[in-house]
Amino acid sequence: MSDLLRAPAEIKYAEELDWLESVDDGPKPFSWRLSPKMVRLFILGSERSDGLDREISQKWYGDRSFVERSIVTLASDRGLLLIGDPGTGKSWLAELLSAAISRNSTLVVQGTAGTTEDHIKYSWNVSMVISKGQSRESMIPSPIMTAMETGAIGRFEELTRSTSDVQDALISILSEKYISVPEMDSDNIVFAKPGFSVIATANSRDRGVNDLSSALKRRFNFVRIPVVTNKKSEAEIVRFRTEELLRRHRIELDVPPTLLDVLLQSFADLRTSAAAAGSDDEKLESALSSAEQIGVLEDAILHSNFFGERALTARTLASSLVGSLARREPEDLAILNKYLHGVVEPRSKEEGGSWPEFLEGGRDAIATLS
Repeated sequence: MSDLLRAPAEIKYAEELDWLESVDDGPKPFSWRLSPKMVRLFILGSERSDGLDREISQKWYGDRSFVERSIVTLASDRGLLLIGDPGTGKSWLAELLSAAISRNSTLVVQGTAGTTEDHIKYSWNVSMVISKGQSRESMIPSPIMTAMETGAIGRFEELTRSTSDVQDALISILSEKYISVPEMDSDNIVFAKPGFSVIATANSRDRGVNDLSSALKRRFNFVRIPVVTNKKSEAEIVRFRTEELLRRHRIELDVPPTLLDVLLQSFADLRTSAAAAGSDDEKLESALSSAEQIGVLEDAILHSNFFGERALTARTLASSLVGSLARREPEDLAILNKYLHGVVEPRSKEEGGSWPEFLEGGRDAIATLS
C-alpha cells in the first residue's frame, strides 16, 4: 500500500475488513461481503457494547441515521443518491459503503458535461472489432456494466453534471437491471446479478445545471448530507484527516489544539456571516465545509514543514486560510478583510492567545493578494 498515492478504502482498511468478515455471522443480503450491521460498524467505528475483540476505527463522521438509511437502500432494489454541499463527505461515504459491501470501490463514473452513454454502458476496442468483429471479447464494459456483471456497487459521481441523455440511460439500467447490446446478434443482453446497485452523488449547489428528471428521481432514495456544524464532530473530522495526512507524508509536526480551535472558530464565524448575507456577492464562494477546513490545514502543515520552522503557527494558518478561500477578486478578499477587522481584531484584543498573530498573518496575506 505504501507505493500507492491514494489507496482505495478496501485496500487501506483490508485488515479490518478481513477481520470483520471472519467474525460476521449476521444475515447478508445478496452477495454482500458483510452484513448490514457490520457495514455500519466498519464505517462508524466500534463501541464497547459491540463486544468485539478489537477496536474498529471510525472513518466517517455524521449522523448514524444517514449511514443506516444508505445501507437499507442498497439492500433494496433502488439506487442511492447522496446529495449535499461540496465537501460534506458524500464521496467518502460512497467509497466506504462500496468497500464494505463489495470490497471494490473503484467502479466509478465521473459525471461531467462530456460524459456519454458509453461511459455508463460500453464501448468497443476498435482494432479488435476490425480484426474479429463485434463480440464480448472486443467490448469494453463501463464500470457500471462491470458492477452489474459482478453483483457489485457501481458509483456515479456528480450525477447532475452529466447531460439528460446520460441520465436517461441510467433510468433504464436502474429500472430494467440489464443493458442491451444491439450490435451483437447473440449473447446481446448483460443482466445484473444480485447485489448490484448504484450510489450516485450530487452537489446541492449544482441545482439547475442538469436537473434530475422525475423518472430518475423515483429510482433513487435520497440521503441529504448536511454541512457539519457541531464543533466537536467537526474537530474529530479535521483531527482524523490531519493525522492521516501526517502519516502519508511522514511528517512529524505538532498541531497545537489552540490553532485547531482558531481554525474551527474562523469557519464558524464565516458561516454565520454567510447566513446573514443579503446576496451572493456578500458570501464567500467557498462552501466552508469540513473538507475545505482540512484543505486549509493541509496547506498550512505542508508549508510549515517545507518552508517554515517545522512548527505550525497562527500566521501560517491565517495565510493558508486566505489563500484557500479567496477565489474571487475583489469580492472574497473584501469579505475576508471585513471579517478580520470586524471579528478577529476585537477578539485578538479581548482574548489574546493565537488570535493577534492570526490577525497579522491574515492581513499580510490579503495585502499580498490585493
